[in-house]
Amino acid sequence: MAVSRSASAGAAKARKRPVRAPSRFVPPAEAVKIGDLSGFLGYSLKRAQLRIFEDFIGCVAPLQLTPAQFSVLMLVEANPGRNQTEIASTLGILRPNFVALLDELESRDLCVRSRSSNDRRSHILRLTEKGRAVLSRARKLIETRHEARLRELLGNENCDHLLAMLTRIAQEF
Repeated sequence: MAVSRSASAGAAKARKRPVRAPSRFVPPAEAVKIGDLSGFLGYSLKRAQLRIFEDFIGCVAPLQLTPAQFSVLMLVEANPGRNQTEIASTLGILRPNFVALLDELESRDLCVRSRSSNDRRSHILRLTEKGRAVLSRARKLIETRHEARLRELLGNENCDHLLAMLTRIAQEF
């Protein structure tokens, strides 16, 4: 039996659709046992990161910023005139991902790229007025809600110790 081109194209298109994961974790009726996995630092850090990112995104929901976008805006503000390669490298973001991230920030008029006068292959980043205003609002939301919740949960001294330990891992591991 012959299959028409349009039918086979439709079937191919249907196969290419990505399967989307649920947007929010829904625990199974009976808890899954994780056994020794809970003793691995990497696993525990990743689980904590997921929860922290979820809370972060909720805090800045009115501004529609991701943690990565917020980080870029913070670094661009703190390092005016630095190029996109330096910012991406500092944050550990791969070049193709960083270009897409900058495209989104530019389309929202939060930052601009301009050619470097020293190296025409390089782009200098700077915040726009709107970018500075959004970053200021985001900082206030994060400091008064997100960071405040973490400090309340862990206590100031433990937060300071955790921050020091995480910094050590990031710098020395």
